[in-house]
Amino acid sequence: MPSGINFTHQGMPLIQNYIKKWLQTLSYRQKDVPLHAIWIIMRSRILTILLLGTLALTGCGEYNAVQKYADTEYKYEYAKACYARGRYSRAYEALTGIITAMKGSGYGEESLYLMGMSAYNSGDLTAAAETFRKYYQSYPRGIYVEDANYYCGRALYDAVPDPRLDQETTKQAISELQHFLDNYPYTRLKEQTEDMIQKLQDHLVEKEYLSAKLYYDLGDYILNSLQGGSNYEACIVTSENALRDYPFAKAERREQFLLMILRSRYNLARQSINTKQTERFRQTIDDYYAFVNEFPESQYLKEAQTYLTKSQKALKGLPIEDD
Repeated sequence: MPSGINFTHQGMPLIQNYIKKWLQTLSYRQKDVPLHAIWIIMRSRILTILLLGTLALTGCGEYNAVQKYADTEYKYEYAKACYARGRYSRAYEALTGIITAMKGSGYGEESLYLMGMSAYNSGDLTAAAETFRKYYQSYPRGIYVEDANYYCGRALYDAVPDPRLDQETTKQAISELQHFLDNYPYTRLKEQTEDMIQKLQDHLVEKEYLSAKLYYDLGDYILNSLQGGSNYEACIVTSENALRDYPFAKAERREQFLLMILRSRYNLARQSINTKQTERFRQTIDDYYAFVNEFPESQYLKEAQTYLTKSQKALKGLPIEDD
């Protein structure tokens, strides 16, 4: 937990703290408040304190009573107590009801950050990211601004979906984490943030790999109407885009992309009409050399050489033996 906020108030200490603050406020104001008014205020506050004290001990209807009877300051103390006891969802719910009232007060900044941490620890990662973003935009020089920047990206990182699904959240996470590093290049969290960004980029590469592999596996069976061509063409385009967009992808994935390009190019040439075969077999040979130049000791080298040999035969007008 980032340091700086005191979340130790709970149970009766919470009530004692509330009474202390109230008495200090009353002492400050009593010069301007008539005696009968002071008594009315005291009676109302004492009844509220007794009620909440009972509920703190019994736990019966605690949250509903706080929302119904307590003032904003007590609700905030209650939210902090919930957080300290690990009741993060309840803390977030309590803060949601008072966050607007807290804005502009001495606790506005702290309460917004606590709300973000409550959402994060309760698993509501979307709400956490939104709250932390609101914090660093509202308090660019705030006490917790560095941590808020970090946790905005961290919440999105933890919310990243399966690589087969839409990856907008992954891209947002990369953007927020990079924004954090740009603003805090010497942060204590630099190493782990860079590691997260690399993992997110690998995640995007994995999505492209799965898409390219799907196109290749579909092969001749279903035309890829979205691309206006075959699945082999879609596999080539997807793989080439991935290699261009993610130049620092792991060697294993680069090898597989290049191999899928070579496989797809050869199969595309085989199924092409005569007027396009020559060009496509030549491209297959070019793809072979691109593959072996980068991975001269690949375990797929023998397979790659068969595409070279068959493409050379095709260009000479010789028959190609089927596998």
